[in-house]
Amino acid sequence: MSIFRGAATAIVTPMHNDGTVNYEKFAQIIEEQVNGGVDAIVVCGTTGESSTLSHEEHLDVIDYCVKQVNHRLPVIAGTGSNCTETAVYLSTEAEKMGVDGVLLVTPYYNKATQNGLYNHFKTVADSINVPVILYNVPSRTGCNILPETAVRLCKDVKNIVGIKEASGDISQVAKLMQLADGCVDLYSGNDDQIIPILSLGGIGVISVLSNVAPQQTHDICQAFFDGDTAKAAKLQLKAIPLIDALFSEVNPIPVKMALNLQGKEVGPLRMPLSTMEDAHAAVLKQTMIDYGIL
Repeated sequence: MSIFRGAATAIVTPMHNDGTVNYEKFAQIIEEQVNGGVDAIVVCGTTGESSTLSHEEHLDVIDYCVKQVNHRLPVIAGTGSNCTETAVYLSTEAEKMGVDGVLLVTPYYNKATQNGLYNHFKTVADSINVPVILYNVPSRTGCNILPETAVRLCKDVKNIVGIKEASGDISQVAKLMQLADGCVDLYSGNDDQIIPILSLGGIGVISVLSNVAPQQTHDICQAFFDGDTAKAAKLQLKAIPLIDALFSEVNPIPVKMALNLQGKEVGPLRMPLSTMEDAHAAVLKQTMIDYGIL
C-alpha cells in the first residue's frame, strides 16, 4: 500500500533570527498544511534545510512534526545521508518517533557506483520496518539512480516502495516505469513536471510549491486522478510562472521568501544559503500576486 497519493509538502523549517528552530511557527505552518488540502508532509528534506541541521535538531524537528500532525496526514521524514551509518541512525530514530515512512536521498559527494547505491539503500531499509522512498536528484548530489537500480531495489527490498524522481529526465522516468511493471510508487520531485510524471504512472508529487499553494497543488493531482486531464494540464500550466520563480535561486531560498511575503514569518536561512536577490524577489512577488496567493 502506498504511503500517500497526491501532493506532499516538502515543508520548510522556520528559524528565529538567531538561526535556531522556531517551533511555534513550525506548529502554525504544519496546521496550515494539514488544513490546506495537502495529502502528506515531508519533514527535514532539502526544503527543510536538513543539510544544516545538527543530528539532534534534525530528530527534534521530525519528532515535533509527527506529534503536531498527530496521524491526520502521513509524515515522511528525510533521513538520508552520504554516510550509510548516519542514514541508518537517523532512519531508526525516526521510526521510533512514529513516522509513516522515510525519504532517502542519493548519497551526495561520494558519487557511489550503482552497486554502491544498491548496498547503501538496502542497508538503510533493512534497518527499519517503515516504507522507504528513494530520492533521485542528481543536480544536487552528483549521482544518478539508474532505472535498473531503482527497480532492483523495489523488487528486492520489501519496504523500498517508491522513488521521488527529480532528475528532470522524462525519458529516464519512462524507462523506469517500463521496467518497474507496477512495483514502483513514482512521485514527481519537480513541480513543473507533475502532470508528465502522473501520465507515466506516477501517483503524486513531493512539492515545494505546496508550501505556498497547498490546495492548488493537491488540485493538480486530483484533477488528473479524476480523469479530467485537460483541467489538470491547465492547472499545471497556470502554476509554471510561480514554479519558475520558486526555483529562480536554489531551493529553499525563494520558498522561504515567498512564505515571508505571505506573512508566515518563517525567518531566515542558515548559511551558506543567502538572502534572495532583489530582482528575483520582485519577480517572485509579482508571480504570487498573479497566481492569487498574495
